[in-house]
Amino acid sequence: MSESERPISLMETEFQQFDENGAWLPIYHRLRNEASLNHQFTVKVARSPENRTRNRYRDVSPYDHSRVILQNGQNDYINANLVEAPEANRKYILSQGPLRNTSGHFWQMVWEQNSKAIVMLNRVIERDTIKCDQYWPLGSSRGYTDEMIFEDTFIKVTLKDEQDNSYYIIRTLEIEFLETEEKKTVLHFHYTTWPDFGVPQSPAAFLNFLMAVRRSGVLDREVGPAVVHCSAGIGRSGTFCLVDTCLVLIEQRRDMTDLDLRAILLDMRKYRMGLIQTADQFRFSYIAVIEGGKRILNSSLDSGFEEFDQESLSPAKPPRTHTNPTFVDDSDSTDDDVEEFIIDDNGSDSENGSDGEPPPLPPRRNPPPVPPRRQFANSPLNDESDNVDVSAGDQNSVQLEKEQNNVSEEPKKGEFGIRRRNREERSKTTAAQIALMKERQRSADMAGKRRWRGQRLYAGIGCVSLLVLGGCYWLYTKYLY
Repeated sequence: MSESERPISLMETEFQQFDENGAWLPIYHRLRNEASLNHQFTVKVARSPENRTRNRYRDVSPYDHSRVILQNGQNDYINANLVEAPEANRKYILSQGPLRNTSGHFWQMVWEQNSKAIVMLNRVIERDTIKCDQYWPLGSSRGYTDEMIFEDTFIKVTLKDEQDNSYYIIRTLEIEFLETEEKKTVLHFHYTTWPDFGVPQSPAAFLNFLMAVRRSGVLDREVGPAVVHCSAGIGRSGTFCLVDTCLVLIEQRRDMTDLDLRAILLDMRKYRMGLIQTADQFRFSYIAVIEGGKRILNSSLDSGFEEFDQESLSPAKPPRTHTNPTFVDDSDSTDDDVEEFIIDDNGSDSENGSDGEPPPLPPRRNPPPVPPRRQFANSPLNDESDNVDVSAGDQNSVQLEKEQNNVSEEPKKGEFGIRRRNREERSKTTAAQIALMKERQRSADMAGKRRWRGQRLYAGIGCVSLLVLGGCYWLYTKYLY
């Protein structure tokens, strides 16, 4: 079916309307509020005192009805949910980025769920903040080790292979359960270029990464659900799963006319709270599904989904925006920062004052500091409000909000001074850890440069040796014979 013959889909119509009316923020807020009001699921296990140190963020908690349950050990809790898309025949495990004290539990979950892949959508350090523990071995080629042993869960992880594809890395990892010596192979797909303050500038790179994951077969129903995580496991992770689910449905139907992306997202939010964290991610999901759907429908049924040429897809045009300040979301962000659209001083949409192609995404200014606010103060779940990042320097000292009874107590004498000292200590510890990780990275880079220089030196010595031997042989044959 040619592009001119294909009917305009519901998503394309909505996308055009939202862009023209600058309605992405209010539409996103409406969807988020609808999900929060309709999905009143309990999170008692996540907020129990013994599990406080296993949560990276104080208000990103897995629902009780869909949480992943660890099978071995005294505590069966991990901050992860099984998210299902029955119509697309898909299952995903969406998890927070492992903490230092939960990396062993993370690998235990991968082992027990028989997952064939881990999809990582964040970097370990972002904006000088540790967003995820280094839970896999860096490898001897970088001056480190090929193995990591997690003694709390009796699991050994070994790096077998690593393929760098410019903007994403595919690692082959072997995990071994030490008690039985049984081994499994897991692929680690690491998308390294997702901006911390937004979304990819073009859907091409993201779609190519998604299709690389799909071609490996790790998302098929016949194997265990793939583990998808970013830092909180809801923003970038939700975007990945939503786009994949929509493209599977388009492939099955060979049509995307009536595909309702918002309904699919609301259904996925029944399994894990807060999927899609910003209006920018919401808009990018539309762009990626529309572009991917076009390629699917323009290809033959047998050829399937082809590789995207990154230059063949135009960057995402910045949306039109309202100047009404009520549309600005000033809540703190958990995984990715809140959406903020930039308006020119004259109130018109910013396009750099030129008739050419606008920049992929509008420029961003650092928003002024604002106190965290609650969208639903009476709700024990508080789906997206008050997303406060726990200091990565001391992940074991997570301070959760009050239990679901919302009991407010007067602060005890000296409590504020203790909190201030704790914050200062965590800040110092965080800075020290970041400096150590950066020093390790610099050491690894220097080791690579030394190896490269050594290889050149050995090659030069080899060439000189060959020349000397050749000259000796020539002299020997000329004058002695």
